[in-house]
Amino acid sequence: MKVLLVEDEPKLAGLVCRGLREDGVIADLAETGEDALWMAGSATYDAIVLDVMLPGIDGFDVCRQLRGEGLATPILMLTARGSTADLVAGLDGGADDYLVKPFTLAELAARLRALGRRTPLERPALLTAGDLTLDPATRVVHRGEEAIDLSPREYALLHTFMRRPGRVLDRVALLDLAWEHAYENRSNVVDAYVRYLRRKIDRPFGTEAIQTVRGVGYRLDPRGGR
Repeated sequence: MKVLLVEDEPKLAGLVCRGLREDGVIADLAETGEDALWMAGSATYDAIVLDVMLPGIDGFDVCRQLRGEGLATPILMLTARGSTADLVAGLDGGADDYLVKPFTLAELAARLRALGRRTPLERPALLTAGDLTLDPATRVVHRGEEAIDLSPREYALLHTFMRRPGRVLDRVALLDLAWEHAYENRSNVVDAYVRYLRRKIDRPFGTEAIQTVRGVGYRLDPRGGR
């Protein structure tokens, strides 16, 4: 699952992004309504978590503009304003759900899963590379008929590769896409998790889906390493 979080409070944004990513969710961050509008229009997200109180364009206006542009992505309004009037304004403006601060990460994750189940026909398509498949809606990975059990971080890394088959990704890009921003950006964490993934999706099957591009980074073979 890939989520756009629109939140201008740095501490809360960092906590939510880390919590989602630890649960295997790809989380991008927008700090203003203006950023949210162009990011939502330039990438495909499974859900948008949208704060109401934002600098510049507020969350209500962002929601209305996105719906006016025909965007059908589920939107969960996230705000400290929990009055009935605010709730009605958010839902009437096009939001699908409304979560009042303070909240728990467990409840946020559960509400996002519920939004994903609400519109099954609009779920993201199955990602494939040869006989390697990943279902973003259920987070289930298969090599042929065999299911592969991945940790949340392994799943997030594989999901990042499978959304960009054939594209060479350096370590900084992988850290930015599959981890929180600037996470241990001088460590070998990417190399370690690539090894973990290879042990699960390649080595038992005699394949080489994740390939090393020396001096640059890694790429996923669109054929799945066959």
